[in-house]
Amino acid sequence: MIWIKLIELLDAIPMSQHELSRLTGIRQATINDMCQNKTKRLNLENLAKICITLNCEIVDILELKKN
Repeated sequence: MIWIKLIELLDAIPMSQHELSRLTGIRQATINDMCQNKTKRLNLENLAKICITLNCEIVDILELKKN
């Protein structure tokens, strides 16, 4: 299972989901789904926008959790 750690990153900065949406142009509902780990498919362009905006690497956002 892939775990999206976006909410942890936003809390650490701190930055709101709304602010990330505004800075990246990604719909707030999409960011909310990522934060709640409801996303089934990740748009690579969105992932790149988030990494650039938060100045982080993909591994800072995604984690492989073994069952």
